[in-house]
This record gives sequence, C-alpha cells and structure tokens, in this order.
Amino acid sequence: MGRVAVAILLSLSAAAVAVAVTVAAGRSGEGQAAPPAPPVSVSTPRAQPKPTARALPSSPPVMLEIPKIGVRTTLMTLGKNPDGTLEVPPLDRVDEAGWYRLGPSPGTPGPAVIAGHVDSKEGPGVFFRLGDLRPGDTVRISRKDRTQVVFEVDSLERVPKDRFPTRKVYGMVEFPGLRLITCGGNFDTASGHYRDNVIVYAHLVAGHRPEDGAPSRRPTAKG
Repeated sequence: MGRVAVAILLSLSAAAVAVAVTVAAGRSGEGQAAPPAPPVSVSTPRAQPKPTARALPSSPPVMLEIPKIGVRTTLMTLGKNPDGTLEVPPLDRVDEAGWYRLGPSPGTPGPAVIAGHVDSKEGPGVFFRLGDLRPGDTVRISRKDRTQVVFEVDSLERVPKDRFPTRKVYGMVEFPGLRLITCGGNFDTASGHYRDNVIVYAHLVAGHRPEDGAPSRRPTAKG
C-alpha cells in the first residue's frame, strides 16, 4: 500500500530554533514506481532581501495563493507530534498546505514556514509545481484578522535531505520572511521517498491592516 512520510526533527540552539527537515512525499508502493518530481532550476540567492513592507501583528494564515503556479489553498495548522516530528497534512488532503504554528505567522518578523506535499500515489499535490517559481514571483497570504500579506520570491534551492540548511530556513531574521517547503529530486523506489527538499525563500513586500485604510508597501526608488 502506498504511503507518504514527512518528518521534521526539531532542535534548539541558543540563538534560534533550528529545525532539520526531511520531507518525503511520493507515489510509493509495492511494485509501483513513481515518476520524478518536476525539475528545479536553482536560483542565485540574494545577499540581502530588498527593503520590506512594515511588519504586522501576529495572526494565523488561512489562505495561500501563488498565481504563477496556479496554487490556491486553505491552510491547516501544523504542530509537533509526540516524538517531536512535524505534523503534516493527512494523505487525503495532499491538495492543502499547512502552516507551522509554533513559528512566526506570515507578516511578522521571522521565517514563517509553510509545507505541502509534492504528490501522492493518487497524483500531484499542492506544491507539485513549486520548483517553477523564480525570483520576483509573488505569494499572497490571507490571514485570520482579514489582512493580506504579499511576499516576493528571493531564491529557490533543491538540497539533499541529509544536508538540509536548518539555520538558513528556520534561523531568526529581522524582516518578515517566508519559506515554502516540499520534496523533489530523484524518487527512491526502495524507500518510497524523494531524496531532496525544494525550498523557496521570500520576503514581505506589502501588507494591509484594516485600520490603515491602505496597503503598506515596500519603498520604491524615485527617478
């Protein structure tokens, strides 16, 4: 019978929460091979994000939209299992992503983390095309307080799961950041897991609070 396993190991450091991630979502099963995940063109990370919009108060995210890849999904909340691993969307909801509620909420300072499956034995998952994103693409998130925050993609990388960049992904940053995580690379039929993680890094460029009356956007250069 096919299965999808996603494990995120948590550890604490003096500076920040460090989380080592292994995300494995694939069409595994006895006598059943899975096609490879979509290819990923790794982009060159920016040394520093552009000036960001003003940070907002904390509020849980409820909806994620990524126009470039046709994603529109409600967001469930993810916590930790008793063994310290991250809760993940159930196998009957691979078309829905989840927000790690023990970390920052999108729009507040720090790296908000959203994870989703790339696929299952039934077909593509919510983040099947995550590797198609490029720097400059936008990600919109609606929050419970009726605000919407907009992020701009800075970079994308594919990394082996045994070399997951824990501090880079989960280490505290002063600006409102976003990390989208799924799996990718070659599919290991023996283990039933993909061998890599695909990670998208983004930063806040616009946010709107009801009391402001207008969106708060990043500064623009005057010509």
